[in-house]
Amino acid sequence: MADLRHASSFRDLIVYQKARQASRLVFEASKSFPREMTYSLTDQGRRAAWSVGAQIAEAWGKRRYGRHFVSKPTDADAEQLETQHWVETASDCGLLTAEQRDRILGLLDEVGRMSHSMMAKADQFCGEPD
Repeated sequence: MADLRHASSFRDLIVYQKARQASRLVFEASKSFPREMTYSLTDQGRRAAWSVGAQIAEAWGKRRYGRHFVSKPTDADAEQLETQHWVETASDCGLLTAEQRDRILGLLDEVGRMSHSMMAKADQFCGEPD
């Protein structure tokens, strides 16, 4: 497999670390959402946010096969975009401060750029075992 000197596990990937940070922020912020939002905004936003890091972790496990690998950062990017939607919706409903919204969206934008980079540089992650 490609020699990844910068990472020995998905946990070492900065994109994974930022995805987890964003999901923690979404979780903490959503704790104060009204109870009537539990099964709509709260649940949907949390699930999307949690899925971003899970997709990055799954990509790591699929490094042996380039096309399978690339599908996971693609999914991670889609999930971070969905999370952006829920964050903006929560902000529109007055449930997040501008600071909370901007911090989460900033992290998600970074995750999106990094996911795109993973896709573009898949050959640096993928290949046959050494």
